[in-house]
Amino acid sequence: MERLLMRAQEVAFRFSLLACGHAEDAEDVMQDALLKTYQHVSRIADPDAFRTWLYTTVRNACLMKRRRRAGEPVRFESIEQGSPAGGAEASPIDVADQAPRADQRMIDDWADARLRQALAKLPPAYRIIMLLREMENLPTKEVAAITGYSEANVKQRLRRARLMLRRELTGGRS
Repeated sequence: MERLLMRAQEVAFRFSLLACGHAEDAEDVMQDALLKTYQHVSRIADPDAFRTWLYTTVRNACLMKRRRRAGEPVRFESIEQGSPAGGAEASPIDVADQAPRADQRMIDDWADARLRQALAKLPPAYRIIMLLREMENLPTKEVAAITGYSEANVKQRLRRARLMLRRELTGGRS
């Protein structure tokens, strides 16, 4: 069971990060989902249904987290970073740079930010389907099981999500 949960942890975190949008939320959601999985694993009769069950648990935990956070600010600024220690001047924070070249980083960051902004503008039901189908590469049948929609509805919502995403990324030009 421990090995299964360790392998599921990476998948659960990646999906929760994309579904929730915040790293802090994703960590909490992943832990909640893995705990629920551990507590209720005996209810999963078919071993092939484990992945579907895990994604469903992560999705539900993310939705619950979003409901609890309604009205909170989008992000918080740290008041401790760079603050004086013991009355001294603010100390700079040194971080070793292990990133790719600056120009590639800028291009990647720009493309990533555009895609994340476009995904964030999708309605949650469409975003979840897009993430499960396109980023997690789950089959339509499994996406339908996770979301509770029919396969036909998943295909229709996926098509609409793609169109909305394309419209958003092209600035309204198709």
